[in-house]
Amino acid sequence: MLSDIAVKQVTIPLPFRLNHVNCFLAEGEKGWTIIDAGLNTEITKEIWKPIIAEHEVTDIILTHYHPDHFGYAGTLQQLTKAEVWMTEVDADAGLSYWEPESMLVVNKNYDTCGLPANLSQELTTDEKSFNAQVKPYPKVNHHLTEGMKILFGKYEYEVIFTPGHSDGLITLYNKENSLLFSTDHVLPRISPNISYWFRGVRNPLESFFHSLEKIKKLDVDIVIPSHGQPFQNANKRIDELVAHHQERIEAVYTAIKQPATIYQVNEQLFKNLNIHETRFAVGETLAHLEYLYLNNQCKKSLEGGTWYYEAI
Repeated sequence: MLSDIAVKQVTIPLPFRLNHVNCFLAEGEKGWTIIDAGLNTEITKEIWKPIIAEHEVTDIILTHYHPDHFGYAGTLQQLTKAEVWMTEVDADAGLSYWEPESMLVVNKNYDTCGLPANLSQELTTDEKSFNAQVKPYPKVNHHLTEGMKILFGKYEYEVIFTPGHSDGLITLYNKENSLLFSTDHVLPRISPNISYWFRGVRNPLESFFHSLEKIKKLDVDIVIPSHGQPFQNANKRIDELVAHHQERIEAVYTAIKQPATIYQVNEQLFKNLNIHETRFAVGETLAHLEYLYLNNQCKKSLEGGTWYYEAI
């Protein structure tokens, strides 16, 4: 499938349960273009080394700021002298999120979630650990905007702004082949993590639903995701994702029939997670609670420095 559109997939291993990220390489208008970079690790370096030796890379497109996509971009840029493209909102996040000042805010916010002793610090420490895996930062030369056209391999793709998984996530759509590089917006086997961490877009789950509806209108046939294998029939998968989150919204609503902390709700939704996964679970729990709150289905109060949510 990828050979038909003159695109090469570069799969980078990740040290998590979600154990890989798919990056992509194809000829662009001036030379070769890379989509996403992987974490800044020795494994990533060794994978990219022969590739960039054989290709004149002139552009690097970053679909969003999360470390598994953004982390090695700065080094790739230094090695290739390529220009980096990102949405403005995610460029701002990627260049600031893992800095010490930001981590202080992160830790302060975790303290309001009703976490057990020391867990707030453990989650913050896990988050801090990505600092080394996203540096050196890239210089973002251009901002991706909705509707922008990009030549990638044989075909031209339209940039579609699909916030939810991140505030500035983009996907790339080719109408001629009914093909979507779905990045982390529509994945074949798992639901993209939709988290809120007390910053950025206030209701990321609402944004995610709107973004899914935007893609559903395109009735895409072929989906090439950033995690997992290409698949067909985007709308079928979109319906499954919406149903999954509607079920989770109902479960969260049930969990707050009596006042509950963010962590208490989290414990009812997720089991047997390590620290890294717990951080994402807490963020996703909060996103669903805020969805209910902003849709006037629950109330919240700050008591003794801890947030409590209660269904209306």
